[in-house]
Amino acid sequence: MRYLLCFFLLAWCFLWYSCGGSSQEAGSSTATANMPTVDQSGVQDNASQPNIVQVAASSPDHTTLVAAVKAAHLVDALSNAGPFTVFAPTNAAFNKLPAGTVENLLKPENKAILSDILEYHTFVGVIRTDQMRDGQRLNQVNLKNVVLSVQDGKVKVNGKANIIASVRASNGIIHVIDEVLLPE
Repeated sequence: MRYLLCFFLLAWCFLWYSCGGSSQEAGSSTATANMPTVDQSGVQDNASQPNIVQVAASSPDHTTLVAAVKAAHLVDALSNAGPFTVFAPTNAAFNKLPAGTVENLLKPENKAILSDILEYHTFVGVIRTDQMRDGQRLNQVNLKNVVLSVQDGKVKVNGKANIIASVRASNGIIHVIDEVLLPE
């Protein structure tokens, strides 16, 4: 009988502890509730392939694009699972715009215009260059279309921007382009 009583006492203690009866567990719940939250872009993962934002941020040729993505508050959106196809203008492409254009777009009061431009560079889904066809239209995130042209294996976007390189990312693909795409 004594063994039976000990068994029931141990079983009750186990159940009480596993159901949250421990003051230590209650304290850890409070500690967890007080922890700051982190958006998708704040997740640290050094083991996986980098996402689109991480790839762009590591490129010395895309500092202007990264600054624009930050100013438009699109870092978290482009850090999500996707998949995305991003047409990424180089710094040299941004330098082709009229003087003062980039600086003006980076102002907080122009966030909506900047977002529209950046969303015009983003397609939901992955499309590699070998899947692109002459005359193909892609409906971008801002709901406006870009038109692809393919001649002699070379791809242009809107008849002007050349795809000069493509880089895979964990959440899609980046096509490096030599012009900034401006929606009409």
